[in-house]
Amino acid sequence: MSTLAVVEDILRETAVPMSVREIVERAGVRLPSKSKTPDTVVARDLSMDIKKKGETSLFVRTSPGRYTLRALASGTSPNAQATPMSALPARKPAVAAPARPTTRSDREAEGGGFAG
Repeated sequence: MSTLAVVEDILRETAVPMSVREIVERAGVRLPSKSKTPDTVVARDLSMDIKKKGETSLFVRTSPGRYTLRALASGTSPNAQATPMSALPARKPAVAAPARPTTRSDREAEGGGFAG
């Protein structure tokens, strides 16, 4: 049984959005991966499935690190509705402040001026 099949079973059983950690704890030995970091395997597989299949994926991300089944997300209360990853706002890249040129008075203030 694949990792995603196990995750699907668990999400069907619980019928609520779950964190990757909760999914892994509930899955236990049912997960086919013998990785030392099963959380990363599950998170990677879920993310890749959603990215590759988009709206046809069985899974949907409800918030950072939390997932549920798309069918369950559409039938939940308005407060717990899932937001597809494509609808999340894009983050702006950080911009470094421009460097300020050093003036003679700055050097003097730092003790770098000439004693004259």
